[in-house]
Amino acid sequence: MPAILTPNETERKRRLDDGDSGSGRRPPVDRKPTGGGGDGDNWDNRPAGSRGPREVLTRFRMGIFFALAGDLMFFAVIVCAFFVRQTSGHIDAHNDYVVDWVPIAIPRILWYNTIALLLSSVTMELARRPMFREIDAMEEWLGLGKPSTKRAMPWLVATLLFGMVFVVGQLVAWQQLSQTHHSFNSNPSSKFFYLITGIHGAHLVVGIAALGAALAGLYAVRKLETRQIIVDCTAWYWHSMGVFWIFLFGLLVFAQ
Repeated sequence: MPAILTPNETERKRRLDDGDSGSGRRPPVDRKPTGGGGDGDNWDNRPAGSRGPREVLTRFRMGIFFALAGDLMFFAVIVCAFFVRQTSGHIDAHNDYVVDWVPIAIPRILWYNTIALLLSSVTMELARRPMFREIDAMEEWLGLGKPSTKRAMPWLVATLLFGMVFVVGQLVAWQQLSQTHHSFNSNPSSKFFYLITGIHGAHLVVGIAALGAALAGLYAVRKLETRQIIVDCTAWYWHSMGVFWIFLFGLLVFAQ
């Protein structure tokens, strides 16, 4: 005849099986790590306050976004000053309103610079995407080398070279303007030309330094997530400099 447990016996058996000593409290169930491969990196077992790789990447992207938003406001102020100065003038001896803005001819090399910068944005994206390719990341996690780094490295070098070509081209454009007697103080239009191209060039030099740091990071940094963040943030900054230049170059060519 099968054993029959009374309600009290059933409750007592449940407490004993769950590790309850009868004090009225049940201990929390020990949740086993799932999907962590035994390394303790699962969501359930993370230390309080820690961040996952995706959260860290999002945080860095937001930092780049706010920094670039400040740059956007800065360039917007310059553009507003450009249009205000373009329409302003003075009263001459004959009581006539004279506008002293004289448009300058844009050096042709700036068109080639623009093409180089657009190509550099393409190569930068080709360098960024392999860093997040799932199959390459999986191979690295399994200890099969650094396939994502090997694929990204040539494109990152190409981006660096295109960026250096752009900066050298800007210097050549300044030299050509100087030879045609368009110095910084010769005319308000030339002053804004040097100001706009110089400030953007300084930002691009910062981008070139970031590219150099990214290249060094691909060699020196062992953690894949850190290398992904370095390349990704550099790419966002570089793409933004390309967008800024397209707008500023259109301003210099068509708005004078």
